[in-house]
Amino acid sequence: MTRFKLIVDGPPVSQQARNRGKGNRLEAWKMTVRQEAEKYWSLEQKTATGLVVLQITYFYDSVEIDVDNIVKPIQDAIKGLAYVDDKQVSDLLVRKRDLSGKFRIENMTSTLTEGFVRGNEFLHIVVIDAPVQGVIT
Repeated sequence: MTRFKLIVDGPPVSQQARNRGKGNRLEAWKMTVRQEAEKYWSLEQKTATGLVVLQITYFYDSVEIDVDNIVKPIQDAIKGLAYVDDKQVSDLLVRKRDLSGKFRIENMTSTLTEGFVRGNEFLHIVVIDAPVQGVIT
């Protein structure tokens, strides 16, 4: 079950920004993600207490960033809202797609449509209840 989805205008700030003396920029990015998440959060929603899957797609139009560097700030920003602690994230799916490239979207949601309508780089973030734990070989 999809618990939560949101759009955040990009580009994201890398977790490595902290290591380059740009900690304020990283903290500002986390605050931006948190504020956007709160806009999409409804009072009827409950914070997940079980395992979740986090899906992040970065739709970029100029400078791409390594996908592994964008995850942690987003996890930290939505902690306490979408889930109690980021230890609950059992699976990650992180993608980047060039807005001027070719890609296909199936089952377009209104949230994702909103991202494209804004006309900027953006991140589409989805939190889903984790399926039964297993290993696929």
